[in-house]
Amino acid sequence: AALNPWDVMLCVSGTAIACENALVVAIICYSPALRTPMFVLVGSLATADLLAGLGLILNFVFQYVIRSETVSLLTVGFLVASFAASVSSLLAITVDRYLSLYNALTYYSERTVLCIHTMLAGAWGVSLCLGLLPVLGWNCLHDHAACSVVRPLTKSNVTLLSASFFLIFLIMLHLYIEICKIVCRHAHQIALQQHFLTASHYVATKKGVSTLAIILGTFGASWLPFAIYCVVGDPDYPSVYTYATLLPATYNSMINPIIYAYRNQEIQRSMWVLFCGCFQAKVSFRSRSPSDV
Repeated sequence: AALNPWDVMLCVSGTAIACENALVVAIICYSPALRTPMFVLVGSLATADLLAGLGLILNFVFQYVIRSETVSLLTVGFLVASFAASVSSLLAITVDRYLSLYNALTYYSERTVLCIHTMLAGAWGVSLCLGLLPVLGWNCLHDHAACSVVRPLTKSNVTLLSASFFLIFLIMLHLYIEICKIVCRHAHQIALQQHFLTASHYVATKKGVSTLAIILGTFGASWLPFAIYCVVGDPDYPSVYTYATLLPATYNSMINPIIYAYRNQEIQRSMWVLFCGCFQAKVSFRSRSPSDV
């Protein structure tokens, strides 16, 4: 079959995603200091995005080298599970940030660690189930009338996935609004204690709220077009529409390491240690909590 430029772009995107997130996973595994709940969540996100990138590469290879219905189902199921785990990990990170502010006094306790591990187990379990659905028979290989804009997934399957995404997006939106309220309330309390709101407090509050807006805006801009098109689109529409909405969705997995990992000073320090092995701290690094956004 002739090479489809969109498939090539998806493969290139998958390669970039895999390389970026493989580095994050290596850094977290290499550094014993990065074992806090926050970095466990970042590692889960990086692992899910790494698998998604590998899935895009495998999908390209199998599409043009090994054309098989079974392989196609396995690849699609792998991609669904990986991207579902990525979105679920983003939700878990949002919940963790909210808890670190809402229950600041009890956050660093064994109960929090248990809560984080439970959330991750549930997220990966649900993602695995969603990925197995097309493999176990919820597909349109023998009923083309039931196909969605993403073959071989059925219309009901992509509707379920889209509804799950919308629910997660609304939960994240609500939690980030609550986080903004807590941040602004803290700034107001500091201002009352010091009798005025200093410029540094104002800048820090504005930066925190702006960062939250960027995080949620990036997530929504990446996934919302594809999720909406999966619901309103028709399989008879040109495939270019599916590609044009799917490609930006993959960019979210490319941006995640930058937002959640490479901006963190402890990961930056671990990168220097990993690559040179002779890091000499010339700049003081401050340990960051999940609420430091």
